[in-house]
Amino acid sequence: MNQRPHSPDPDTAAAPQPTAPVVAAPVTHYENFPVASLLCPPHLRQPIAAIYAFARTADDLADEGDATPTQRLADLAAYRAELARVAAGQPPAAPWTAVFGPLQAVLRQHQLPVPLLDDLLSAFIQDVEKTRDAQGYTDRAELLDYCRRSANPVGRLLLHLYGVTGAQALQASDAICTALQLINFWQDLSVDIPRGRHYLPHADCARHRADPADLQALRSTPDNARLIADCARWARTSMQSGTPLVHRLPGRAGWELRLVVQGGLRILDKVDALQGGSLHTRPKLHAWDWGLMLGRALAM
Repeated sequence: MNQRPHSPDPDTAAAPQPTAPVVAAPVTHYENFPVASLLCPPHLRQPIAAIYAFARTADDLADEGDATPTQRLADLAAYRAELARVAAGQPPAAPWTAVFGPLQAVLRQHQLPVPLLDDLLSAFIQDVEKTRDAQGYTDRAELLDYCRRSANPVGRLLLHLYGVTGAQALQASDAICTALQLINFWQDLSVDIPRGRHYLPHADCARHRADPADLQALRSTPDNARLIADCARWARTSMQSGTPLVHRLPGRAGWELRLVVQGGLRILDKVDALQGGSLHTRPKLHAWDWGLMLGRALAM
């Protein structure tokens, strides 16, 4: 189900490329896509890989390299225009033919909802704008709106491919994807804050009396620890509210989702154990965590 920019960490689960036979894990840069996983239904590997390539390329436009914010926004605008062209039946054009060619085939074959893909791009654009202007998020409602566009479309696209419909399934998918996005935020505080990405809502910071100067300096304090613990509980509650979805997905897809859910919850365990230390230490999944995650997945 989701997620967002950063280079993968070698100590966490391997980042799946479109042909890598690995199981997705709740780390960043779209590693939550079940791309070419052994558990992914074989007939859906190519469509999922095409969606992954679309999101990953946009992610790189927003985050990688030395481009200025102005150039990133221009590139994302051009990329967004290309999505509209391809969705309207126009042939893919350079420089993204390798991305939009396969995606156009998937759009035609599976009738993917194009607004969900466009929502992803709007979230990437927002990331650039927020970073450029040194903005954070006012409150949880504003951050949830970002998650609605940055994370939830991924789950809804996958449900569309799996043929799972219904309001309850969509609501559960949104809860899981939002949780995964929030988990990425609380996992990556030590990386995001120095890059100008501020996801701890201002209202939460004020409620816990967290000093902005301490947060910017990545200093652990009792107030900051309470703030991060509260945000972690928020993510855990969202994840747990969506877990009934694992019983709605057929076969391998359900097991894929069980592992993604348990991986996210395991990261939250590590965030909690650091007691605010995730400001300077990025929690990681290690080899021994996978046994615990598998056992919990089997118990679901």
